[in-house]
Amino acid sequence: MNARERLLNLFVDRSFRLGDFTLSSGRKSDFYIDCRTTTMHAEGQVLLGEVGLDAVEASGLSPDVVGGLTMGADPIAYAIAGESFRRGRPIHAFSVRKRAKRHGTGRQIEGCFESGARVVVVEDVITTGGSALQACEAVRAEQGTVLMILAAVDRQEGGRETIEQAGFKVESLFGVDEFRRVLREREGS
Repeated sequence: MNARERLLNLFVDRSFRLGDFTLSSGRKSDFYIDCRTTTMHAEGQVLLGEVGLDAVEASGLSPDVVGGLTMGADPIAYAIAGESFRRGRPIHAFSVRKRAKRHGTGRQIEGCFESGARVVVVEDVITTGGSALQACEAVRAEQGTVLMILAAVDRQEGGRETIEQAGFKVESLFGVDEFRRVLREREGS
């Protein structure tokens, strides 16, 4: 099993739940994805770094930094940054606060972000696209250039299209349809 397949199975085992759920938007759903139980898992971190960096490299883009809205994007950004260092081509990480600090430097973006940076914004789960767009706004406000949005999981409910309509390229490591396929295959065996 390659790293992508192993990460997919880890997401299905640790993060994907079927049932009756109310999402943060208030909308009902027959499934829930809590990426943090995979993205903060020791093996998940290693696999996510490898698979995430593979996706960034396959895009042909050369970002300076990778990051997104705290807290969902943080472990993804850190995993990719760590793997990029191991491969000898460092891409540093940053975090975007929901609001700028009211003390210290008063920054909304923390970490290795600098004005003018070329950025890959990461997201744990794309549902509506709002979190990714909020991170993009913060990056642009600090004179960064968003090269693309990379999501761990796309719920495939229109968020990707919303982000693309805002003018951003979007890639996702997995779509929820892949999670359902894995479960069907397991039931069939």
